[in-house]
Amino acid sequence: MTPVIANRTARSLFLAAHGLSGPPAGAATGAALAGVIDSIGFVQVDSINTVERAHHMILWSRRKSYRPEALKHLLERDRALFEHWTHDASILPMALFPYWKHRFLRDQDRLHQNWKRWFRDGYEAQFDTILDRIARDGPVTSAEVGEGEARGTGGWWDWHPSKTALEWLWRTGRLSVSRRDGFRKVYDLTERVVPEALRKAEVDHEALVDWACSSALDRLGFADEAEIARYWHSVEKRDVTAWTERQVAAGRLARVQVEQANGSLRAALIRPGLLRAESVPVAPRLRILSPFDPALRDRARVERLFGFHYRIEVFVPEPKRVYGYYVFPVMEGDRLIGRLDAKAFRAEGRLNLRAFWPEPGQRMGQGRQDRLLAEVDRLARFAGCDRVSLEPGWLRAGQPLG
Repeated sequence: MTPVIANRTARSLFLAAHGLSGPPAGAATGAALAGVIDSIGFVQVDSINTVERAHHMILWSRRKSYRPEALKHLLERDRALFEHWTHDASILPMALFPYWKHRFLRDQDRLHQNWKRWFRDGYEAQFDTILDRIARDGPVTSAEVGEGEARGTGGWWDWHPSKTALEWLWRTGRLSVSRRDGFRKVYDLTERVVPEALRKAEVDHEALVDWACSSALDRLGFADEAEIARYWHSVEKRDVTAWTERQVAAGRLARVQVEQANGSLRAALIRPGLLRAESVPVAPRLRILSPFDPALRDRARVERLFGFHYRIEVFVPEPKRVYGYYVFPVMEGDRLIGRLDAKAFRAEGRLNLRAFWPEPGQRMGQGRQDRLLAEVDRLARFAGCDRVSLEPGWLRAGQPLG
């Protein structure tokens, strides 16, 4: 009979794998911070800065002593990390660079067809010009190339040819992000950014599949083949299926049924050691999470496990938004208890708490309100604000705007 993992145990295993089960304490610089990033796999980069940018909030949620300068040092000085693409732009442990060489080759083929449709003609003609300029004069931003080219006023689809060329050369490995000025990427030759030993290291296809599947499962706690394949977007689902069959036959993986929040069961794979484990203790701490937290990336998985439906409404027209432009999920212990709408007004030194919507069935007694406001106060200080302002009626008792 296939073993069944209870929903609460599943939630605790999932949160432990994402670094969200223990108290958010401990060192948050140097090797300790690099270890946090390695344990969760990647930190997504995003430009939205209503309170603090996603990559900083992800790390702050796990280490309250974290400060953005520590990440900058690891990326730009120590070269312990590099920036590239998973499902989106992300910061990754530098040790993973050899595996990304497969992605560079794959993307040369996959991107070519799409980019020829999406972008203006002429970007391919800029490859050698840009590479020669960077080799001669050093790192550049997109604003420093493409003299005389028409500059678009839209989004990524309206990049000028040299900007498109920079992104192509980055996505396919010829260039690397050396640093960011503000939020603007600064590109340099990859040989000036990535250590030689990692540039020269070769990983064959079998080793790539084993790493992608094994590391994804370890960072998910349990998963089916599709979830494993989606984690890194590095291997095909057929490769994952073949890998899991071999691992199950060898006794290194077990097939289980995982109880979902609604009581239904879903097939998954798990390490035998975790199958025998009881629930991992989860600290009762209340945390405000980034919408781009790795634990929330797979929205469907989160909804199945926690019963928490979430979407980002940045691109939803304001009259049609249910909650708000950029709303932060709030976790307490092993449950997602609500969502919070806040914005930092740094010039005034003020974080404005517009609204908090508890999830259905979540009571907001005075003790829980106090814990929430204490965490909002910590978030304000992290965002460079010295006080919090509360809008009238900020506690919405679960009622969305509509």
